[in-house]
Amino acid sequence: MSIAELARPEIRALRPYEAAVQVDDTIRLNANEAPRTGAADRFRRPLNRYPEIRPQRLRSALAARYGCRPEELLVTRGSSEAIDLLMRAFCRAGLDNVVTTAPTFSMYRHYAAVQGAAVREVATAREAGFALDVGALLAACDDSTRLIFVCSPNNPTGNLVPAATLTELLEKRGDRSAIVVDEAYIEFADAPSAVELLSQYPNLLVLRTLSKALAFAGARCGAVIGRAEVVALLDTIQAPYALATPVVECVENALDGDYRAAARGWLREIVAERQRVASQLERFRSVKRVWPSAANFLLVEVADAPELMRRCTDDKVLLRYFGGELADCVRITIGSPAENRRLLDCFTALEAS
Repeated sequence: MSIAELARPEIRALRPYEAAVQVDDTIRLNANEAPRTGAADRFRRPLNRYPEIRPQRLRSALAARYGCRPEELLVTRGSSEAIDLLMRAFCRAGLDNVVTTAPTFSMYRHYAAVQGAAVREVATAREAGFALDVGALLAACDDSTRLIFVCSPNNPTGNLVPAATLTELLEKRGDRSAIVVDEAYIEFADAPSAVELLSQYPNLLVLRTLSKALAFAGARCGAVIGRAEVVALLDTIQAPYALATPVVECVENALDGDYRAAARGWLREIVAERQRVASQLERFRSVKRVWPSAANFLLVEVADAPELMRRCTDDKVLLRYFGGELADCVRITIGSPAENRRLLDCFTALEAS
């Protein structure tokens, strides 16, 4: 069975919005567009015209980047929109549930709540490096579990889920749930993408984003990758003309050779800085533990997290504090070398006070 059969019946019955036909070198009087461009129009495609309902050139470029076929990829407004689309496609309010780990990315819980789906969070132990326990995850599932979210590398803990663990989950759960692997940070890890498993496991969906490694968070561009029939379902519920023309064009530019080469240099710098900052942090008495990270951030256990947050804020350095099971921790994004020096100066000043 295809996991498309797990989607809500009313979603499976939907047909995509039929947009006005777009043909180059024609007079377009079929879409109620303005006939003139404005002074602010400085793009290859005129802004008085609607963008493509789905940007095909960009779709093909991202498919080539991620190693899948274009029909297996839907371009989304960041990977956050992909999460929302999956919740709306698969989960019936008050009936279906979603399973994930804890701690992990909070937007899984958020979009499940918006859809009215229950969330079952399986705790991971810091003593085990927050490793995913397949048995515990499967035990939390039942016949109404439509989606299982696995963030790898995980946010905010930074640990990578081994390929063997993913394949075990994919095989043991089978077509009873869609397994969604969120790879927002995979470029920072020395590991292949789960997209390589797509041909073997039809229950797999993979989320990717240009926000992190390609430094395009402001563009809001990502993708969901899966079997073509599932991507087609998601296509039916995504808003028409979802990506604005300026976004499409700037992302197309970012995928050319020169920009990608520069981005690879930035990525290498961040990975090197991640190791340097981790080593420096471990020297401070106030730092109890720095967890290994395969992402562009570090999870750090400290003696007094609220005080550290206050001191860093006073010095105009912002960290992330989560509370709850991570009340003694902060998440530190790896910045530029100069920004990281400023961070380390904050720790030095804190210990000197």
